[in-house]
Amino acid sequence: MSDNKEKDLSLDGVETMALSEFAESAYLNYSMNVIRDRALPSVSDGMKPVQRRIVYAMAKLGIGPKAKHVKSARTVGEVLGKYHPHGDSACYEAMVLMAQPFAYRYPLVDGQGNWGDVEEPKSFAAMRYTESRLATFSDVLLEDLNAGCVEFIPNFDGTTVEPKALPSRLPTILLNGTTGIAVGMATDIPPHNVLEVAQAAIYLMDHEDCSVSDLMEYIKGPDYPCAAEIITPASELQKLYETGRGIIRMRATYEMEKEGIVIKTLPYQVAGGTIEKQIAELMVKKKLPLVSDLINASDHNNPCRLIIVPRSNRVDVDALMSHLFATTDLEKTYRVNLNILGLDGKPAVKDLKTILSEWIAFRVDTVSKRLNSRLVAVNKRLHLLEGLLIVFLNLDEVIRIIREEDDPHTELKQRFNLSDEQVEYILETRLKQLARLEEMKIKDEQKKLEAEKKKLEGLLNSKTKLNNFIKKEIAADAKVYGDERLCPIVERSEAVEISVDDLTPSTPMTVILSKMGWVRAATGADVDAKSMAYRSGDEFLSQATGRSNGQAVFITNLGRAYTVDIRDLPSARGQGEPLTSKANLSPGEFAIYVICGTPNDRYMLYTDRAYGFICSYDDLISRVKSGRNVVTLTEDTKLMEPCRLNDLDSDLIVVASKQGKILIYDAKELPVLGRGKGNKMISISKNKLDVGIDGIAVAKVVGENDSIVVHSGKRILKISKDDMQQRKQSRTSSGTTLPRSYQKVSDIEVIKAKKDETVVEQSETVDDFVLE
Repeated sequence: MSDNKEKDLSLDGVETMALSEFAESAYLNYSMNVIRDRALPSVSDGMKPVQRRIVYAMAKLGIGPKAKHVKSARTVGEVLGKYHPHGDSACYEAMVLMAQPFAYRYPLVDGQGNWGDVEEPKSFAAMRYTESRLATFSDVLLEDLNAGCVEFIPNFDGTTVEPKALPSRLPTILLNGTTGIAVGMATDIPPHNVLEVAQAAIYLMDHEDCSVSDLMEYIKGPDYPCAAEIITPASELQKLYETGRGIIRMRATYEMEKEGIVIKTLPYQVAGGTIEKQIAELMVKKKLPLVSDLINASDHNNPCRLIIVPRSNRVDVDALMSHLFATTDLEKTYRVNLNILGLDGKPAVKDLKTILSEWIAFRVDTVSKRLNSRLVAVNKRLHLLEGLLIVFLNLDEVIRIIREEDDPHTELKQRFNLSDEQVEYILETRLKQLARLEEMKIKDEQKKLEAEKKKLEGLLNSKTKLNNFIKKEIAADAKVYGDERLCPIVERSEAVEISVDDLTPSTPMTVILSKMGWVRAATGADVDAKSMAYRSGDEFLSQATGRSNGQAVFITNLGRAYTVDIRDLPSARGQGEPLTSKANLSPGEFAIYVICGTPNDRYMLYTDRAYGFICSYDDLISRVKSGRNVVTLTEDTKLMEPCRLNDLDSDLIVVASKQGKILIYDAKELPVLGRGKGNKMISISKNKLDVGIDGIAVAKVVGENDSIVVHSGKRILKISKDDMQQRKQSRTSSGTTLPRSYQKVSDIEVIKAKKDETVVEQSETVDDFVLE
């Protein structure tokens, strides 16, 4: 009881809150702080807080476009100490970005020293080495700074003030663009051309009901500082500007010159070194045989000059470049997400018209404040001039009052019916100046100020006049800072990657598999693999002939098939590499056969337990390194060597059993499957199969006009094509018993039709096929 009482007393006066509620509130506060004060730009001046503070700090320090360059560390220190209490490296990097002409379409900082380059944007020198000042374009943001139209807010510690937004005279939110990542949202705004954006803003002021497509008559699309082609279709660009989201595709430009294909421009923020590396990697991997050399001839006068040398004059340049566009950064995609802080301070993805409309509203408000501020100053000056005119007309009396009266302020005010401001101004004016006042000068100044007052009041009282005034300012600024579009917008066909098979020369290759599972590929189809050198304890196991741009299928003792591109196999000049480096074989699994073919080829797969089926070569291809199951094997079942079919409709299958029977039947009697166990290939009792005393010794596929030679040790039995046709039976039969001397069949040799009359050497006797 006492413990509970102490606990209650300890919480007396302490506010309690559920942990979930506190965490949610804290996270939301942090999120909004990041969104508003760090990551997202404002639609008003198009700047993030750190960028705005850098520009403002440089202006306050007097480091303008005409000033001498000052150490960048001086600016960074000013920004951190007064306006932006964050990391110095992040602040300096933001400053560097505004100084890099390859990053900013219209740089705001003029740098002197090493500020990085397009090859290595992060290679800039430390801020203690570089010097900087504001660039000329910064006047767009700062020209009206001291014109009474800027709202100032306290800085982070309340010791000074900073502008809430700079009085941007042009829609800089679109001109330089920006990127940023906040909490749960991001922004990616591409840069645009000054002349196009200014024309669109003027058009929108005249046509408030216009559509985004109408504005796109002026803003054709983004305009990056790299001068590469924008190949995004017009329909996608319109959708981008209507929704605020989309992608921009950029493509390098090239020309065919004497030296080769010359790359003149690269996509935004793509380095020539990157392209050089990517193309070199393709060449090393032999995936770019159409190119013989790549030369980087870039220099100070030609910042981008990459020369691609085709292997011959017969190379299709357009097809080659289309392949490179698809496989390298010569074509690149950029995300666009027009996520901006609106005039209400809330983040939102905005369309083009909304962005320009909000900036125009900001500009109208800014100009109105500027004109009002000037009107107040004009009225004040007129009021003071009115007092000066009275002084001039009564100069002697005024001088006497100032010299002789104890309270000249009150005396002047009462005597000449002046205001306090007028009296203070008269008293603060030197006596010498009072004596030199001229009535005509005062009246001329009054006249000019009255005319200016009338003009200011006319602008402020007429929306049409005010809009026309703002449009003239926009047009004038666009004329000063505008330039021609750098990035042409063109329609291009989609980049198509040339298949590796088309790129790789198709030459005959022999794939060799050793008993220990080492693989290699030799050039040519007549390779004597058995006589090649093997590792100690290793020997030849299997070989297959294919093409250099084809694939090899390795079949394992577990009935799985693994596919390897022949071009990826090591050369037969060495002893090869283990298959396990190319495929993920399971423990205890090893390759026993290798076959090569085309997708339409068919193979007979069978086991010594007399089961088999026919499958296509395409069914054996695996797209993953883990392979695929093809033949279902039971315990103690051996997979026999696959046989390739010539024609399923006319081929014969010859099966020889372990107990000396031979069966010949049509290949089409065997089922065509993608995988599985298959059907019985010859009738053998289950008991004999189970105990292993019978099964298939060997089976072969024989063409319609081929003959065979049955090998039994050194004895050979020849069976002609006519004999085979006469001895054909059903697959379900048990076959015919071979003569006693030939019942232990070691092999069946298929003799092609053109070799039908060939005399088989190495045999002791050649007998005719006699039934027992």
